[in-house]
Amino acid sequence: MSSRLSEHTVRPARVELRGWGWRHAGRRDWALRGVDLVVDPGERVLLLGPSGAGKSTLLTALAGLHDPETAGESEGLLVVDGQSARDVRQRTGLVLQDPETQLVMARAGDDVAFGLENRAVPPEQIWPRVDEALAVVGFGYDRDRPTASLSGGEKQRLAIAGVLALRPGLLLLDEPTANLDPAGADLVRAALAAVLSATGTTALLVEHRVAAALPLVDRVVVVEPGGGVVADGTPDQVFRVHGAALAARGVWVPGHDHVRARPSAAPRGDAVLQATGVTYRYPGSSAPAAPPADVTLYRGEAVALTGANGSGKSTLAMLLAGLRAPTLGTVRAAGRPLPLHRWRARDLAGTVGTVFQEPEHQFLARTVADELDLGPLRRGTPPAEARRRTTALLERLHLDRLAAANPFTLSGGEKRRLSVATALATAPEVLILDEPTFGQDARTWAELLTLLADLRDEGRAVLAVTHDEAFAAALADRHVAL
Repeated sequence: MSSRLSEHTVRPARVELRGWGWRHAGRRDWALRGVDLVVDPGERVLLLGPSGAGKSTLLTALAGLHDPETAGESEGLLVVDGQSARDVRQRTGLVLQDPETQLVMARAGDDVAFGLENRAVPPEQIWPRVDEALAVVGFGYDRDRPTASLSGGEKQRLAIAGVLALRPGLLLLDEPTANLDPAGADLVRAALAAVLSATGTTALLVEHRVAAALPLVDRVVVVEPGGGVVADGTPDQVFRVHGAALAARGVWVPGHDHVRARPSAAPRGDAVLQATGVTYRYPGSSAPAAPPADVTLYRGEAVALTGANGSGKSTLAMLLAGLRAPTLGTVRAAGRPLPLHRWRARDLAGTVGTVFQEPEHQFLARTVADELDLGPLRRGTPPAEARRRTTALLERLHLDRLAAANPFTLSGGEKRRLSVATALATAPEVLILDEPTFGQDARTWAELLTLLADLRDEGRAVLAVTHDEAFAAALADRHVAL
């Protein structure tokens, strides 16, 4: 693959920022301010910082996706190859945190071809480049695979393929392996290494799996929330000089142990939810998305649901949460004869709290505080009690400074914590979470672990779909593998 890539000429881009800052519309605080940074052609930079430090904001700005007239306020200089990033968007390729926002076509091959067609690539070159990109990321299906039937990790591979097919001079990668199983993440990192080596493309990478990402980069840049660059150098230099301070502020630093196992404090209680022979087949599919499963969740127990991308973990989680009707089998709460998927939404929310893989899919309100109030108020909780819960959750999950912010302007890690908080706001008996640690720095990762362990110890049932092996080892009393 790398020999074929080396046949294609890519002109690496140069990035320059001087005193640059950005403030989202409607926000009081700046996401970033006073950023001074130069990235020379062909450099590969790992961008680090605690959750909410503005890393994703910087990448989307470099991709030319910020409009100061409608989306926020900008100051200072930000240029790619000496020009406004908006004027040279054809030179950049951006892989977003959420692949769902990047897929636009119904079939996988068409989705990769979409960008090539928009950039007027000659028709005879399009399909060879599509096939090449799908192969390099290890996409396991042909061009005709419906995008709607892909798992989160499979969508992520497809989104990466779509960007690599463009052969950009500036490659911007925002958590490119976050939704991938360990084997898939290794494969994609190897593919990216081959692409960067063969093309010399300039690359900026945001990745919380720092140790695994280091072989891809030759430089580390650290930014702080509302500020600018606080550390810059080779990985060895940055971690030797600043490692302890960065770890204390929540940055994942190789060699610093952030994992604190939380085994159950008491024996598990009675069964609270039981699935018998459940499976689901998507419309038009010839095979079920997951094999028939029997799963029982108990009070006071945390379960990790694991497996490769495409094995049906998220589908099974939605069945257990009562949000999808099984094709076969049933899911029932203990002592309740009616199948869970036939419950009224108001009753279901008080029994099962769900955290989706894509946080935006469950946001309905204009502000973070209103989003948290919504569930309790719809269930008839008195307003004063609803606000008390909201305030406590905002503080516990480090979202209190964002109470008045629009949920869609949060960083990926902040959106994930908000989605966890909304599920907890109705005080459910069962909590089902799909990739709860996505986008978290070390501090908020540990806070989520502690919060979920406390809920389990209080007698709740917790099920987490996760590729985060450290998180599963620290929390789970039982593992279910698909």
